[in-house]
Amino acid sequence: MSPLQVQHLREATPGCQSGIVHFNHAGASLPSQATLDAIIDQLQREARDGPMEAGEQGAVLVEKARRAAGQLLNAPASSIAFASSGSTAWSMAFQALGPWQPGDRILVGRHEWGGNLASMELAVQAGARVEVIPCDASGAACPVALEAMLDAKVKLIDLTWLPANGGLINPAQAIGDVARRHTIPYFIDAGQAVGQLPVDVQALQCDVLKSAGRKHLRGPRGTALLYIRPEFLQHLNPAQRDVFSAPWTAEGFDLRNDARRFETSEVSFALLAGLGNALHEINQLGIERVWQRVLQTSARIREALRQIPGISLHDLGNTHSGLIAFNLAGWDSFELKQCLGSKRINIGANGVAYTPLDMQARGLTSIARISVSPLNTDDEIELLVKALRELKG
Repeated sequence: MSPLQVQHLREATPGCQSGIVHFNHAGASLPSQATLDAIIDQLQREARDGPMEAGEQGAVLVEKARRAAGQLLNAPASSIAFASSGSTAWSMAFQALGPWQPGDRILVGRHEWGGNLASMELAVQAGARVEVIPCDASGAACPVALEAMLDAKVKLIDLTWLPANGGLINPAQAIGDVARRHTIPYFIDAGQAVGQLPVDVQALQCDVLKSAGRKHLRGPRGTALLYIRPEFLQHLNPAQRDVFSAPWTAEGFDLRNDARRFETSEVSFALLAGLGNALHEINQLGIERVWQRVLQTSARIREALRQIPGISLHDLGNTHSGLIAFNLAGWDSFELKQCLGSKRINIGANGVAYTPLDMQARGLTSIARISVSPLNTDDEIELLVKALRELKG
């Protein structure tokens, strides 16, 4: 991306005009003014015409968002559902896989998102076992080790592609090759991937993939994407149903034959209008261009951090994402986040609960996290690095 393109992006983003330096895009990024306008326009339409009456136009906007999501993921629009959060989307798909039986095995990467592990507890209570795929020498989930674990009892392979606690990029496509070869259901948590790097569900060979709208997509909070491979839909029996997901027919209530079987009749058309605009913007910008900018920016920050005494980086893997996990000697991660916030510099901080298996395996109690976007500039990097140097003690 050229400096002029970055400037245009920033000029179209109110948060970039506020004087705050935002390096917490993995928590929630900054929406554009056009995304805010799309939300407000639908709210005004509801206030003017009546909320139910404005639903007709709202439904049109939702379908535009669905097509834009399909374009971004290289998926048919009919394979996309919307939810209120990434965790909700993943949990609905997981619960629809049941019923779970004693002895069933669920294989996960060591870096699994804590919310997904929490959702697995009902399966564990039914007698299923959650087992960890061994890591390779770089710390990534190992496809070869995974294949050696497989037997008839394995009912699911689940991978958090880009973990919340660092720059690791797990080999999602190689894991997908193993899953498809053995015809085992394969779920991907792409919460930190969608909107940051190219995501092609056909190449990944996944059955289910989810992501939040508020992170790298720059959409509003309270939105998420759920992809279901069309051929896999018949294996998912959602427990939550209503007149939208299971409409009445002459034969009775019948589940929809597309991903909308995971949606409900009550949604926020305003929020999904905003998400649709954010999806349109990233498709227009080009995800390859976004990814190259993220790689360049995060590489500069990593190099600068290595020059600061007392900072330890916690990257795993061979290629790193725009999530930079670190600790500063003498500082609690959450206190560091708060202190930088008082200087109008936003970063993130995660505890063990976010990625419990990996944090415990590496003896980490918390990490501070810088996460970048194409919106970030060299001047912002200098402000961040200067602040950290002043705090190193």
